[in-house]
Amino acid sequence: MGSIGVLLLSQVAPYLEQELNKRYNLFRLWDYPKKSHFLTQHGASIRAVVGRSTSGADSELIDALPNLEIISSSGVGVDKIDLIKCKEKGIRVTNTPDVLTDEVADLTIGLILALLRRICECDRYVRSGNWKRGDYKLTSKFSGKTVGIIGLGRIGTAIAKRAEGFNCSICYYSRTKKQESKYKYYPSVVEVASNCDILIVACSLTEETHHIINREVISALGPKGFLINIGRGKHVDEPELISALLEGRLGGAGLDVFENEPHVPEELLGLENVVLLPHIGSATVETRTVMADLVLGNLEAHFLGKPLLTPFI
Repeated sequence: MGSIGVLLLSQVAPYLEQELNKRYNLFRLWDYPKKSHFLTQHGASIRAVVGRSTSGADSELIDALPNLEIISSSGVGVDKIDLIKCKEKGIRVTNTPDVLTDEVADLTIGLILALLRRICECDRYVRSGNWKRGDYKLTSKFSGKTVGIIGLGRIGTAIAKRAEGFNCSICYYSRTKKQESKYKYYPSVVEVASNCDILIVACSLTEETHHIINREVISALGPKGFLINIGRGKHVDEPELISALLEGRLGGAGLDVFENEPHVPEELLGLENVVLLPHIGSATVETRTVMADLVLGNLEAHFLGKPLLTPFI
């Protein structure tokens, strides 16, 4: 398969890049500062695109690759891929569901604990020598809180199961009520926010869920409420979140994702009641290796004419 042209859109785990380089004629998009020149020269030789949840193929790129057959994304989200265009052109799309569910759910619980117990701030307090001047202020417990989850899919369910281990009550919002779920369902995000202490965003990014966390939802969560976002940055109206935090209308936020990554608003950097992570939900050696193997397996299956391992479309 060494003659098959594969375009890698952004840097991925070294293992995945190495294996792609071994198996295919690999083009790394960042090696070509002038994207238009690259597409003119090599576009016709590209039969596969590999991206991440943060880097996909838009309509313009797809049109510039006349022989594109498959887009394989190392991640669950496919909001960066023009799925309508792919369907029109018969381009297959794969992602890597399930394998990162536990990792993201684990991180979510860690983010909640870090936020409520001020773990990061406590670490800085000790390192700065301030402990010698007195004990750190009291924080908030996690056990027994009511946790609201937006999106009770694979990841949302895994988070709920972990939160149950902390004796938390669980409620949720999703497009439809999950008949098999034992958790309390609310038909709107505002209602969930009004009835929980910690609101977790774990849904897919669509037109309907863009800025699903807005001023009304934040106000419903209130000054004693906490927001956790491990979904996508665009789920949250960032300026509204910032103003609520600065004005004390929200208790705190734990964010693994942002609207314009890797840009993080300056206003968030100085706040003690915020924990900021660099989009590391699935970023462990173990999980990224399994994700890489799925990407490679989907490409191999496609080019050998076998069923895809994890087809999205």
